[in-house]
Amino acid sequence: MATSTSPRAACLIGWPAAHSRSPLIHHYWLRKLGIEGGYNIEAVPPEGFAEFILHLSTHGFVGANVTIPHKERALALSSPDARAHAVGAANTLWYDGGRLCSTNTDVEGFVNNLDACAPGWDGADDALVLGAGGSSRAVVFGLLDRGIKHVHLVNRTIDRARALADQFGAAVHPVAWDAIGDLLPRVGLLVNTTSLGMRGQPALEIDIGRLPSHAVVADLVYVPLRTPLLSAAQARGLRSADGLGMLLHQAVRGFELWFGQRPDVTPELRALVEADLTKV
Repeated sequence: MATSTSPRAACLIGWPAAHSRSPLIHHYWLRKLGIEGGYNIEAVPPEGFAEFILHLSTHGFVGANVTIPHKERALALSSPDARAHAVGAANTLWYDGGRLCSTNTDVEGFVNNLDACAPGWDGADDALVLGAGGSSRAVVFGLLDRGIKHVHLVNRTIDRARALADQFGAAVHPVAWDAIGDLLPRVGLLVNTTSLGMRGQPALEIDIGRLPSHAVVADLVYVPLRTPLLSAAQARGLRSADGLGMLLHQAVRGFELWFGQRPDVTPELRALVEADLTKV
């Protein structure tokens, strides 16, 4: 591990990685908590990833976040916890003694953001999740972990939904995309894990009016901050949780593992990152 005689430092490893807001988040917490430390971006191509993380401490780091396209390889090259193993991807690395450990904090980022924005959301019996990619795996794990009885998983390619459902068991039900309308009246939670509605991507065409009045709507997209899906939900008076909140909450555990203090997600931090996201 990196020696304790120099300030502790963590990094984000990705290819590309320059777009990340993680340095802004972690440097804010370091300042607020009075910790002498650092957080860098390390652009590492796929062919150099294994060497980099297997010698992470000699590069001067006590841990790291991992982003696209390295999350699956990070899992294979470390000792994953149950969450990372179940999700099939790792986004946070840290040392336990000399052992490089990994987890997936997208799970707690998702559920903790929902707890903050819509307390009691986990009282729903049925959830509808759009998309069957890596983010969807973390969401499904989090929903099942919190006791949601039925997770309806919709994907344009139904075979991908079936494969994910097979991994998680009988509580996850693969559904064809054109069946969304029939499901909406019975679900208490709707989660968009696709890129639909993201700036520059096609719109997410869905009739929010068919959701029950107690439903909660979550969108993992955070550019734009207020997606058309969230705008429609809020216009109906439904509670909602946005992708920026998940981004902030998923960063908490990594910071705690690396720097020894648990930071808070505050309105001031959110405003800081919002301002950065909305720069022209």
